[in-house]
Amino acid sequence: MKESKLILLRHGESLYNKENLFTGWTDIDLSEKGVEEAKEAGQILQRNDLLPDICFTSWLKRAIHTAQIALREMEWEHIDAIRHWKLNERHYGAWQRHNKDAIKKEVGEEMFLAVRRGYDTPPPPLPDGDPRLPYNDPKYRSVDSSQLPRSESLKDTRRRTLNYFAEAIAPQLARGNRVLVSAHGNSLRALTMAIEHLTPAEIVKVEIPTGAPIVYTFDETLHLLKKDLPA
Repeated sequence: MKESKLILLRHGESLYNKENLFTGWTDIDLSEKGVEEAKEAGQILQRNDLLPDICFTSWLKRAIHTAQIALREMEWEHIDAIRHWKLNERHYGAWQRHNKDAIKKEVGEEMFLAVRRGYDTPPPPLPDGDPRLPYNDPKYRSVDSSQLPRSESLKDTRRRTLNYFAEAIAPQLARGNRVLVSAHGNSLRALTMAIEHLTPAEIVKVEIPTGAPIVYTFDETLHLLKKDLPA
């Protein structure tokens, strides 16, 4: 029986994580701590003989750099790295670049938690003309603007992330490959929710830590065999 492995890796701490800001699609880099977390992730993967055959990342540099640093730490930089915007973090709309505590104070804890940890409640969307709209960023000029979000719930994020998983990542697993996905808290929560068959109520309690690999092992039919948290 040929087994495949899916290695999920949330990027290391970003500068906005450090400052307690909503990041979303803001293309912010890793903090010094985040760089160290990425190095440690590479050490963990090497120590556990989890050398990937292929790597996928989002289009955001905190995920790209996490993968690059981890692979460099493993001396395993030759593999293909494929990037796609559908692995981006959840789009936090008008909350992006704003302090989380200030937003909570403004909207109240109930609304704040419904958006941040709920399944189908999006934050307020970006209005017309807002410079933070994705179509203002030249990296998205090749993407149909109707697909680019103004804000997203976890449900919305799950839809696009699973679409890409089925299209590009699952075929690699079906070949028996080891696949590294370096992405974000919510895009990885969306994958976790699907893989572990979690309900909207259960996913509320799931937090993906920065820089800590999660490994799923599948059989040739992509039936989940086990989940590991290597150290």
